[in-house]
Amino acid sequence: MSGGSSNQIIIPSTAPAGSLSITQPPQTATSYYKIAPSNTITFGWNFTDVLVTPSALTISAVCDNGNTYPVGPTNGILNGTASSVTWDLWSWQEANPSTPLAVATYTLEIWGDLGRGAGQQPGQLSENTNLQFALYSPQPYTPLSSWTCAGCNVNAAWSTYAAHPATVSLVATFLIMFLSGWALIRQAWH
Repeated sequence: MSGGSSNQIIIPSTAPAGSLSITQPPQTATSYYKIAPSNTITFGWNFTDVLVTPSALTISAVCDNGNTYPVGPTNGILNGTASSVTWDLWSWQEANPSTPLAVATYTLEIWGDLGRGAGQQPGQLSENTNLQFALYSPQPYTPLSSWTCAGCNVNAAWSTYAAHPATVSLVATFLIMFLSGWALIRQAWH
């Protein structure tokens, strides 16, 4: 019998599941990204305990509204050894007018050969859904002289009602009723 070489990797059942840790952006707080020309997002990661390199990585942004968007220039599919991806939000928006990016919060999902939602297996990459980020659209410039805040000037609204004779009469009536009632209750106790 002739000896041959085998490329099969034997993974011990005690090996931990492979994982992916997001390194960019930092996960200390939610990052906000503007949907605007020349504005890109770069996501970066490191692998830990991955004994079987995946043939491909799939990267998606899942919106709170239920839509899922492929991330990156290659429709969300990267080489299994990739450690980052850059996503041009404006290019996506321009190329996909029927499914535009929403102004909302997203969860970044990255998985390998096991597929989305697959359970953990020793030495193989598990899905990562730990990063949340948000997208927003810039608003047109409004000069300060033209800007008004409808709910900001509470004092002006109160002065409009407080100066009205009906308001003054109503407050005086309730005050007299309350004080008269209090005097009657005090007399009943003594």
